[in-house]
Amino acid sequence: MSDQQPLLAHLIELRSRVVRITLGIVVCFLALFHWSGDIYHLLAKPMLDALPAGTNMIATDVTAPFFVPVKVTMLVAFLLSLPNTMYQIWAFVAPGLYNHEKRLVLPLVISSVLLFFIGMAFAYFAVFPVVFGFMSAVTPEGVSMMTDIDKYLSFVLGMFVAFGVTFEVPIVVIVLHRMGVVSLAQLREGRPYVIVGAFVIAAVVTPPDVLSQIMMAVPLWLLYEAGILMAVLTGRQTEVSHD
Repeated sequence: MSDQQPLLAHLIELRSRVVRITLGIVVCFLALFHWSGDIYHLLAKPMLDALPAGTNMIATDVTAPFFVPVKVTMLVAFLLSLPNTMYQIWAFVAPGLYNHEKRLVLPLVISSVLLFFIGMAFAYFAVFPVVFGFMSAVTPEGVSMMTDIDKYLSFVLGMFVAFGVTFEVPIVVIVLHRMGVVSLAQLREGRPYVIVGAFVIAAVVTPPDVLSQIMMAVPLWLLYEAGILMAVLTGRQTEVSHD
């Protein structure tokens, strides 16, 4: 591990990294701002496709037609600039890590970001059409289903976070195993509790239709199994490298 730098030098470098991260987000946002309306329309497409013919989404706040697409564009800019963000964070912390820590941390960080993106994509392409189709189907007769765009954004962001975090389960399992918090035997013995917990979490997070709850609970369980498998494989690779 490299020699420790003075505290002031660390703070200066940290400020530099934060500025570069911020600039990356701002540049992406400015490049996308012209298409903010199109970006929001893309985000709203699963809901728009489920709405009855002749109906649209509404804006109950005077400033919502402007600020909601801007918020969505800022989110997309943040996601697009993540490679730069992760690089700046890694460049700041890497000099203080041992080589074996670098070999462990870097793949976990990259995998966690990719899994979060996959979780968001799963929510958008698989879960949203089911959820919004269900809501449209159960709307009582005489009631027009016209969702406010600000509330829709809040719902979508909540679902993105929920499914993104759900898809982080393999990383959590691997880290807990590598830190010695749980053994492989304990992970296997915990399967029944994980399955029950997955359905409880899905019942709390997702709308009250069985299909969308299953679409969250089953991947959560399968990702737990994937985490156990990866823990086994990484454990074997560690043993081979030590030999």
